[in-house]
Amino acid sequence: MILLDISDASESKSSLICVDKLRGGSELSLSFLNDRVKVRASCCGLLCCSSIPDKGVYYVCNPMTREFKLLPKSRERPVTRFYPDGEATLVGLACDLTCQKFKVVLAGYHRTFGHRSDGSFICLVFESELNKWRKFISYQDDHFSHMNKNQVVFVNNALHWLTVNSAYILVLDLSCDIWRKMQLPYDVIYGMGHRIYLLEFNGCLSIIQISEAWMNIWVLNDYRKEEWSMVDKVSLRCIRGMVPGIFPISQTDEYILLATHKQVLVYHHKTRIWKEMFSLKHSSALPLWFSAHAYRSALFPCN
Repeated sequence: MILLDISDASESKSSLICVDKLRGGSELSLSFLNDRVKVRASCCGLLCCSSIPDKGVYYVCNPMTREFKLLPKSRERPVTRFYPDGEATLVGLACDLTCQKFKVVLAGYHRTFGHRSDGSFICLVFESELNKWRKFISYQDDHFSHMNKNQVVFVNNALHWLTVNSAYILVLDLSCDIWRKMQLPYDVIYGMGHRIYLLEFNGCLSIIQISEAWMNIWVLNDYRKEEWSMVDKVSLRCIRGMVPGIFPISQTDEYILLATHKQVLVYHHKTRIWKEMFSLKHSSALPLWFSAHAYRSALFPCN
């Protein structure tokens, strides 16, 4: 499924729409949280949400069972202009299905009032088993694009984000709290005029490479050796007018789901057919791909 957090520009409110290939679009309520929230990450049937406005309040919930956990405050003092939050904050959710545990990761550059970032990259990790946050600091020299913030992929006990220039993937290994870099395929790095997106595919990392006429799908076959292979090449000729705003959200063996500014599309691998799954009828404050998350329902406990 895809979860769309749709903001109404005129009424300053949002609603959560669940889109799947069988039923199309239906509204999904998070009213059981008794708070106005924004979905920040999705993993194994759980959602990580933050309160609006941002007060450092985070929830992890299962919208299917309506269970939720209010996390301890992630920071000691509220955000003000003298104590701004970390810049370019990344949010990640990691779930262990075998042990029924989860972790929430918040990461961003530290900046004191009136100063540029000193390069210190602060990372907070919440562990459900211990019910507390831990903190560690490293130094990173890269910034992250706003579009790719919600494309965090959890595989191999690590969280993965694309850097802003798509030169490599930044990896947080949760088993040892170490950041490292992962290389992309040569053809992806040096492909002229291509947009790059990071997804999960059958428990593996996947790269979606979109040009004006083609969509190339890569899969990381060997995680340790970082060996990639291109598994499909899809023509975009029949949706040519939508290509500049198209954004892949999730994929399976059967299909790939993509969002445009106002629509959700599905491409079926076997039939090579494109279909519209959902179309936004009213005005929205943001394009759909700014607020779209892959979601698979599961009976994962979160409290």
